[in-house]
Order: sequence, then C-alpha cells, then structure tokens
Amino acid sequence: MNQLDIIRKHLKKTKSITQREALLDYSIQSLTKRISELRSQGMNIVTKFKKHPTTQQRYARYTLI
Repeated sequence: MNQLDIIRKHLKKTKSITQREALLDYSIQSLTKRISELRSQGMNIVTKFKKHPTTQQRYARYTLI
C-alpha cells in the first residue's frame, strides 16, 4: 500500500488528518504533497488552520468533505 492509499483510507475512516498524525502513525513526511495529489485525483479535501491550545502553534487539519 503506497502513501496515497494509506492517506485515502485514513480520510475515509476518520474524515481528517494532520501532519503530526501522518508522521507519527504512518511515517509520511510530505503530507501536503500527498494531499495535493489526492485533490488532483478528485478528492474534495479542505484545509482548516487551527491553533494548539497549549503551545499556540498553528497547524493544518485536512478534512475530507
């Protein structure tokens, strides 16, 4: 199973993913590139920017619509 298949399966099951989840759960380092590829294949994925409640760091959550 390649990275696109892994992310596609994850999104269909949970509806969203972050860079941290992709890295820790699947060792995928270039999530932004993979999301771009999935979008070009027709998947409707939106990016929502959030702030971590403790660190206040901004991060992206990619959500399947």
